[in-house]
Amino acid sequence: MTLKKSIKQSLNNFKAMLPILIGVLLLVNLLNNSFQDIYFKIFTGNYITDSLIGALAGSISFGIPITSYIIGGELLDQGINLLAITAFMMTWSTVGVAMLPLETNFLGNKFAIVRNALNFVFAIIISILTIILINFF
Repeated sequence: MTLKKSIKQSLNNFKAMLPILIGVLLLVNLLNNSFQDIYFKIFTGNYITDSLIGALAGSISFGIPITSYIIGGELLDQGINLLAITAFMMTWSTVGVAMLPLETNFLGNKFAIVRNALNFVFAIIISILTIILINFF
């Protein structure tokens, strides 16, 4: 394949993806603003439920990693346990429920669902291991 043909094909793919991408970005923005006000109300103080709630909240309100550090700091200041915040931050940038339509459209249903499910499970496992290691040292 020539360079010119590759560039043309990439541009065509980008044009096809653009309407979906814009819709997904608008949805992510809407969800982030909606959920930001209730983060402080949904955490109960229980390590198990808080880690699941944190992972679910991070999955729904998908965003860029640097933003998760700011929100994580705010949650920590509010007294939310570190396990929940770590699960939230891990899923914030690795699991994207809002991006699922775009992902399934271009990568396939099976791949997108398996990738998101594995990232969700491993985010919780890594969160638990992180807290164990922090407490160990």
